[in-house]
Amino acid sequence: MLKTTVNKIQQKTRSSRAGLQFPVGRIHRLLRKGHYAERVGRGAPVYLAAVLEYLTAEVLELAGNAVRDNKKTRINPRHLQLAIRNVDELNKLLSGVTISEGVVIPNIHAVLLPKKTVHASHANVSQAESP
Repeated sequence: MLKTTVNKIQQKTRSSRAGLQFPVGRIHRLLRKGHYAERVGRGAPVYLAAVLEYLTAEVLELAGNAVRDNKKTRINPRHLQLAIRNVDELNKLLSGVTISEGVVIPNIHAVLLPKKTVHASHANVSQAESP
């Protein structure tokens, strides 16, 4: 009985060993059950968990910035959409993804914007140079 108690105390999850929050064991199981390959190495689920955790942290940080800019307190799908679509790398990675309730990113084509007018002082200088 003492031996099993000692074993339980010494057990550490692979996630905690790798310093990750994402579940390495679950990802390993899903890789095996998904039949992506005949065998799955010990480092593959750790690496995949680290990549997924990094991408999630990045998107959540950008969405949090969007929330702060809009003076809100909760992240909603609109903030996720703004965070993803305003960063070129994330937009390219998730180009085929539709975020429900994410709405669209405001974009006005440059041709449709009003023309900039020349200031009066600049116009007077150019007229003085002509004669």
